[in-house]
Amino acid sequence: MQKRILGKSGLEVSALGLGCMGLSFGYGPATDKQEAVKLIRAAYEKGVTLFDTAEAYGPFTNEELLGGAVAPFRSNVVIATKFGFREGKTALGLDSRPENIRAVAEASLRRLKTDVIDLFYQHRVDPNVPIEEVAGTVKALIQEGKVKHFGLSEAGADTIRRAHAVQPVTALQSEYSLWWREPEQEILPTLEDLGIGFVPFSPLGKGFLTGKIDENTAFDKSDFRNIVPRFSEENRKANQALVDLLGKMANERNATAAQIALAWLLAQKPWIVPIPGTTKLHRLEENLGAADLTLSARDLQEISEAVARIDIQGNRYPEQLQKMVNR
Repeated sequence: MQKRILGKSGLEVSALGLGCMGLSFGYGPATDKQEAVKLIRAAYEKGVTLFDTAEAYGPFTNEELLGGAVAPFRSNVVIATKFGFREGKTALGLDSRPENIRAVAEASLRRLKTDVIDLFYQHRVDPNVPIEEVAGTVKALIQEGKVKHFGLSEAGADTIRRAHAVQPVTALQSEYSLWWREPEQEILPTLEDLGIGFVPFSPLGKGFLTGKIDENTAFDKSDFRNIVPRFSEENRKANQALVDLLGKMANERNATAAQIALAWLLAQKPWIVPIPGTTKLHRLEENLGAADLTLSARDLQEISEAVARIDIQGNRYPEQLQKMVNR
């Protein structure tokens, strides 16, 4: 697995990381613990060194799972986790008060069975706490040796600049994929200017870009996608054109739609590190294969021109969650 450095931070990670959320939360029932541990360890054996979790995934169970899974090789991997929700529960709203950030750090260290958090993200920007105060709190945790790097998630350009002025931001984690390209407008230029890495989550459009979901797919009742407008039956039908396009390109290149989507992301900037998640070993292997797929300038141009002709339907979040992004 090739390595990449997140911006100017010096933090080196595998070109593709593993998003661990779906093993415990968000996409239906939690994966059997032994199977989840097996998948995380398989990812490491295949060269993955960046593992992404959060206290809110579960809540808490995903951090415990990851901490146990990577314990045998803890010093060889980068663990990213997040703070910012009241009591670790998204339904209770935001809480980035300094005392909560500190409490989360201590609890996460215990659950992850480690003495330092490699990358500590603010999960969502809290409008009730100045970002300078948040950055200052993480800066103190870094000085105390409890955290190594500071990150933001779904933050707007102005917020990123203000935070970075207090404590250098190592990485921004936000959604970015062939069906959500808004970061190209303001976010990518801001990150390039400041020397900040970018960690796209949902790089496969929450599974849609794999070509394994269509208008007839039924999700488990606890699956988050049931409330995502972009995943309504009519929008899935309308958005199928993008998946068909990726499938056609994949066939021409002896690859899969997922590999094309991930290779496209990797080709955008050398400091972009996508974190596709999966619960299945064969999907993990498929995703990691994208790191070995090189798209030519002509390929990239063809993809961009074709995607530009497709009008993606539906918001990526329900209204109450949409309010929490790009602040």
